[in-house]
Amino acid sequence: MKIRKFLCLLLILLPMASMAKVHVAVSIVPEKYFVKKVVGDLADVTVMVAPGASPATYEPKPSQMRALADADLYFAIGVPFEKAWLPRFAAQNPDMKIVDITEGIEKMPMASHYHHGEQNTRHSTLDTRHSLDPHVWLAPPLVKMLAANIAKVLQNADPAHKADYEANLRAFLAELDALDERLRRILAPCKGRAMMVFHPSWGYFARTYGLKQIPIEIEGKEPKSKELMHLIHEAKEEGVDTLFVQPQFSKRAAKAVADAIGAKVVEADSLAADWARNLESVAKKVCEGGR
Repeated sequence: MKIRKFLCLLLILLPMASMAKVHVAVSIVPEKYFVKKVVGDLADVTVMVAPGASPATYEPKPSQMRALADADLYFAIGVPFEKAWLPRFAAQNPDMKIVDITEGIEKMPMASHYHHGEQNTRHSTLDTRHSLDPHVWLAPPLVKMLAANIAKVLQNADPAHKADYEANLRAFLAELDALDERLRRILAPCKGRAMMVFHPSWGYFARTYGLKQIPIEIEGKEPKSKELMHLIHEAKEEGVDTLFVQPQFSKRAAKAVADAIGAKVVEADSLAADWARNLESVAKKVCEGGR
């Protein structure tokens, strides 16, 4: 009798165990977009950097640290706070597997985005530092690589749903190809146009679609007066009439440049939750501006 009751209980509990969701933690909001495309409803996703916060200055709240204790996976993407905090996350939950989802992506040096001329010693000094640009999530062809890495890890962690992850990945890759086509169509008339930005987030986007990124802020430092003059000169040479800013950063220097060249200041959030629609919106704004 006891054996029969045990077997009945086991039959009840086994389906419940198989329904347990994987708990995934990610650094930034766009990562949640990518992970949810791959997992659907098969995983819970926790984002560390909340909307409106900057990955450069972020520090987790105690409640977020506690939430990590239940995470099975952490998908790192190379944003600044991870260098200091990932070891602490690992200490908080030694069973949580931390995975760099940018594996296989060759990152560009941040300094390679600047076009202000050799006379600007601040930029030439940065050339020797080779600071790598983490903003790979802003180019759909690179997001295909992120998505494939995400799916691979999930399939290993949750083999029972391998077929689901494969199907979801195929659908997402098709979406990314369609988005890439739309962006190329939108930006085709604007090829070669300068995209002036406050924070240098858009280097991969610019490279993918034949644009030229001109940043104002470099590694958290706003330009000095002489450098500001170089920026204003370059903006006028390039016919820039739109300056893109992120909500996470100061707009003071951006406004000074915009006022000097008669440009409008437009928001372009590299951390937007509606990732695909945001890229299309930015592409349209680039083409609406310029010469």
